[in-house]
Amino acid sequence: MITRLNLLLLLAVLGTAMFLVHTQYQSRQLYTQYYKAQSEARVLETEFERLQVEKRAQATPLRVERLAKEQIKMRTTTPAMTLYVRPDGSVIPAVPPAPPAAPAATGTAGARPAATTGRTR
Repeated sequence: MITRLNLLLLLAVLGTAMFLVHTQYQSRQLYTQYYKAQSEARVLETEFERLQVEKRAQATPLRVERLAKEQIKMRTTTPAMTLYVRPDGSVIPAVPPAPPAAPAATGTAGARPAATTGRTR
């Protein structure tokens, strides 16, 4: 009877020892994966920061304006080029058109128009 009990206790101790070894092995594997993931996260974070700096360098106003002029052939707008569209669909220019030039006067060459000051004496 005692031999059976000793045998049963021996099997329980061996089973527990095997379970302990397996648990430690899994723990080491998980720690190794965790360490690799942290290392990869640091590399990705560094790469992200580098790309952010590069993005800011690429998006400077001067560079964007130069690329717009060179590649898309854009040009700076002026009031003469601007048109406003009303809600009814009619279009009006931002700057009214220049009045037509007056024809040359056919009066006497030496005559001057009388100057008026708006004051009376």
